[in-house]
Amino acid sequence: MERIDHLLPWGHLGCERQLSVFRFGKGERKAYIQASLHADELPGMRAAWELKKRLAELEQQGALNGVIELVPVANPMGLGQLLQGSHQGRFEVGSGKNFNRDFVELSEPVTELLKGKLGDDPHANVRLIRQAMSDVLSALPEPSSQLQGMQRILLSHACTADVVLDLHCDAEAALHMYALPQHWPQWRSLSAHLGVKVGLLAEDSGGSSFDEACSLPWLRLSQAFPEAQVPLACLATTLELGGQADTGRDEAIFHAEGILAFLAEQGLIKGEWPAPQFEPCEGMPFEGTELLFAPHAGVISYLRKAGEWIEKGEPIFEVIDPLDDRVSTVCAGTSGVLFAVERLRYAQAGFWLAKVAGREALRHGRLLND
Repeated sequence: MERIDHLLPWGHLGCERQLSVFRFGKGERKAYIQASLHADELPGMRAAWELKKRLAELEQQGALNGVIELVPVANPMGLGQLLQGSHQGRFEVGSGKNFNRDFVELSEPVTELLKGKLGDDPHANVRLIRQAMSDVLSALPEPSSQLQGMQRILLSHACTADVVLDLHCDAEAALHMYALPQHWPQWRSLSAHLGVKVGLLAEDSGGSSFDEACSLPWLRLSQAFPEAQVPLACLATTLELGGQADTGRDEAIFHAEGILAFLAEQGLIKGEWPAPQFEPCEGMPFEGTELLFAPHAGVISYLRKAGEWIEKGEPIFEVIDPLDDRVSTVCAGTSGVLFAVERLRYAQAGFWLAKVAGREALRHGRLLND
């Protein structure tokens, strides 16, 4: 195991921060796994520790066929952001920016660098593109903030990987994942190993999140160079490991072992691994996700649990105003998987309370909520 420590730029006197990458194995192929980019989403960090121990064992046994880089703490900035005892890990408190938005868009500058250089050999093209991505990131001006510097470090490690797993969670949720539609056939196996309830598929969700900053450039480059053989060579996903409270030991071990079994299927780990315990989940258009809101303020009572299939028109939660005795029942506007609910139990204007993944498109344009 090799540990690589990056000092984040713009650290103030006495409060410098570093980002640590653990590298296992060697070879041309590579997987990259990071956890808790939203620093208050800790199930991934807990699973990453189990991965760290297992990868050290596998490396000692000579069972790794390639490089696996692991970042158990992808956001040292957000770890210390507490407001009156409540962890604020989704947004950088100084700027208000979401830690998982506005990663560098690589396809446009890489296209300029590679005009006239790509040909019929897909393996040679992949090497050229990855080198160009690294060169583009290295040539950028000095970062203007610690957040920007941290994002560039993360992307510089991930952009040369064949497989990228960005481990997150939702508020209270069933396991779900986000990916390019073109990659869904490969991800179905991971969904079966982990018991994922739904895959949310989009080519561009808006906001330049980390997983799409890794995978989407390959799609855009294949469109920019239709005469060349440009494979979609970075299989990247945001994997939501349940809800924020799901940091149990058994859960973490199960998630880590499922991820390792998937990496073995991808040829990165040797040996015999257990078959998936579940059936692959359904991949649905991210445009088909319905966000449900309360019609007025009040206490929330959920009538269904995350992970359940909901038919259109079925009640999902009640909103109760105890002063005016107003009670409203909010029902699903689409049939699909209720994959996440809000952990707070008092309705606030403008805040979603439930998410249902359906098969028919309901929304267009930017799909990510902040």
